[in-house]
Amino acid sequence: MRVVFSVRMCRSGLLLLAALSMLTCQKHSATEYISTEAPLIALTHIRVIDGTRTGVREDQTIVIESGRIKSIGSSSETQVPTTAKLLDLGGHTAIPGLVGMHEHLFYTTDTGKRDVAANVSFARLYLAAGVTTVRTAGTLSLENDLLTRKLIDSGDWAGPKVYLSSPYINHPAGAPLDLQKITNQVNEWADQGVTSFKVYTNIGRSELAAVIEAAHKRGLKVTGHLCAVGFREAADLGIDNLEHGLVVDTEFYSDKKGDQCPNRNDWLPELERLDVMSPPVQQMIRELVSHNVAITSTLPVFETFTGQPFHLDDRMQACLSPDAYASCQSQIAYDKTNPRWPRLWGVILKKEMQFEREFVRAGGLLAAGVDPTGWGGVIAGFGDQRGLELLVQAGFTPEESIQIATLNGARLLGEADRIGTLEAGKQADIVIIRGNPSVNIAEVRNVEIVFKDGTGYDSAKLIASVRGTVGRD
Repeated sequence: MRVVFSVRMCRSGLLLLAALSMLTCQKHSATEYISTEAPLIALTHIRVIDGTRTGVREDQTIVIESGRIKSIGSSSETQVPTTAKLLDLGGHTAIPGLVGMHEHLFYTTDTGKRDVAANVSFARLYLAAGVTTVRTAGTLSLENDLLTRKLIDSGDWAGPKVYLSSPYINHPAGAPLDLQKITNQVNEWADQGVTSFKVYTNIGRSELAAVIEAAHKRGLKVTGHLCAVGFREAADLGIDNLEHGLVVDTEFYSDKKGDQCPNRNDWLPELERLDVMSPPVQQMIRELVSHNVAITSTLPVFETFTGQPFHLDDRMQACLSPDAYASCQSQIAYDKTNPRWPRLWGVILKKEMQFEREFVRAGGLLAAGVDPTGWGGVIAGFGDQRGLELLVQAGFTPEESIQIATLNGARLLGEADRIGTLEAGKQADIVIIRGNPSVNIAEVRNVEIVFKDGTGYDSAKLIASVRGTVGRD
């Protein structure tokens, strides 16, 4: 009997069963969302935040040729080819395309009880928000995600560049996986085009070791939303990336048992009292950094658990199906009448922010993503923008937050020589924002044009195209 690896242990236990016909029957072309396309394009008089954390440069000109940045410099000194299509972008800011490292092509609705396919709508929303590259960080339908990547790459669909992670590698508690079957499955998924592997909560040390060994033999990386295994144990085994941060690390729980994921209601109250500056936590951080283990920040999804002062992004209502929006409102109403857990999560969110600051201060590589799961309060694209705002709330400067969400993700993917910063020779993945996010980070929401490989897409048109569709089967 074939072992099922693709089970994500949701609160409902339901699986996403999205048919490929749902994808292929929809006729959408990326061309209808293109606003700017030419062999040579010059973006003039624009403010630049280049992703290297070196500050803000005013009145710059970026010349794009054949999908790459040909030159970037002062508008008074940069030579613009006479044949270039000119865009005067005074009052606007250019940042690198965001590199989202914990993204999904499905959406969790019905207050966390149901996952639904969102391949079409999320692909467009990511791109519309300036996310030009995503890593899926787990899938419930590899077939759908493979097809989505193919349709985007062919130009049939508008969407970001997609780096595929495996289906969730997990099992029910007390039912470990056969190690040889794990190895075989890793190789099968690698042959299909998966570039990283996602381990989940019930995976134990021997299983994690088998995944890491098989993936590393193929030159591929492993990330995990862990629970049964602690962060230091995972680092010793050679894991490359850990999702979510301290919020999911159970190694400090007083009743933690080896290779067992404790009940969240038991260990979360202890996490509330954990001191990030304590020697054990600081030692864990140092061990992660010494093993070159990256962390993916997913602050937006955790914010949704905090109740007040969280409010749904006011742009979400138009994108969600009426039923999905009503479900979100019911969850918010429930939290208001049952404030214990929202209060707890409010404390934990601040603790996670502190942990991420300490991790970066120690030299750790922090990337970012949205994780559009939870109970439905965050969605693709808009959540990635919110992540930048929350990183600033956590104590990072706007320039540091942009670097976390761009260059650091590119480094984790091994693609920093091609994407992640605005530099001559790199792919022209450029987000055009009305305003100045270095002064007010919330202005990252004012995306007007998103260049992916030198082609400019109309953000507003992409968002309008998914009206009422997110959360609908």
